[in-house]
Amino acid sequence: MCFSATANFVGSGVLGTVGVVTLTKVKHRRELLFAGLPTLFAIHQFIEGFVWLGLDGTLSPAVTHYMGAAYMLFAQGLLPFLVPLAVLLFEPDGWARRRMLPFLVLGGAIGIYTLWALAAYPTEIFIRENSIVYINQGTNYTFIAALYLVATCGSLFFSKVRAMVIFGSANLAILLVVIAIKRYAFTSVWCAYAAIASVIVLIYFWKSSETRPLLYGQSSWGL
Repeated sequence: MCFSATANFVGSGVLGTVGVVTLTKVKHRRELLFAGLPTLFAIHQFIEGFVWLGLDGTLSPAVTHYMGAAYMLFAQGLLPFLVPLAVLLFEPDGWARRRMLPFLVLGGAIGIYTLWALAAYPTEIFIRENSIVYINQGTNYTFIAALYLVATCGSLFFSKVRAMVIFGSANLAILLVVIAIKRYAFTSVWCAYAAIASVIVLIYFWKSSETRPLLYGQSSWGL
């Protein structure tokens, strides 16, 4: 997140609260992963707070390296797989789930490639214009970024649940703004604002309390 370690830690606390409240609204096991996204984002932002402390000289270079690696692992290695998986599990419509499968496969492939790249190439981490920049030569390609975008946002637009489409639209809009303004700090800035957008998840779970759990048993191609 931009600005400082304090911004990350405060943001993490707020998102953690959002995440806990969202999880209390879960009514079916298939909702758990999607409802857990705000909590995962909160942990992610908390980790980056330690990266800030390391870059500011408060923590050792070794701790900074491990915290940065953990941040990148989630942002580039796990997120493109977890998001389409969460959306697919939550989706009650069997035909919609079929259309989401390619995004899940793509996200898994990107995750595996990213894990290899993070192990094979060193990651540069530094501060530029109040933002943390993460650069790994194995993932620093436009086509990788494009596939990442498709994997993380694509399945949301095929959901029959309107809140999913809104969440996907918000993240896509945020992504385009970040690319236009702070492309060099894409990983940090987009993840921060995508986390903020996860408040949409809470709003959906809160407002749909009377209509959930969805009719999973009556949908075709059940999981």
